[in-house]
Amino acid sequence: MNTLYAESHLGAVTSPHHLATQAGQAVLAQGGNAIEAAIAVGSVLTVVYPHMNSIGGDAFFLLSDHNGKITAIDGAGPAAEMIASSVFSAF
Repeated sequence: MNTLYAESHLGAVTSPHHLATQAGQAVLAQGGNAIEAAIAVGSVLTVVYPHMNSIGGDAFFLLSDHNGKITAIDGAGPAAEMIASSVFSAF
C-alpha cells in the first residue's frame, strides 16, 4: 500500500470524548458516511466540550472523492461567510 491517505472499508472514528466517538460509530454502523459521522461527533462535542467545540465555531475539512481528489474547506472566521453551498453538494 503506497497511498497518501488512510483507507478503511469498516470505518474508524476517533475524538477526544468517548460519547462523541460512540455517536460517530453509530452513524457508520447505520450506513452513514464519514461526513455524517463527523457531524455527529461534532454535535456531541458541542455538548460535552462546549468550551472547545461549539456551534458557530471554526471548521476545517479535508474531503476525498472516490477518485482520490482531495478538497480542503476552511470554515474559519470570515472565510466561512463567503463559501458557496454548492461546494458541499459535490460530496
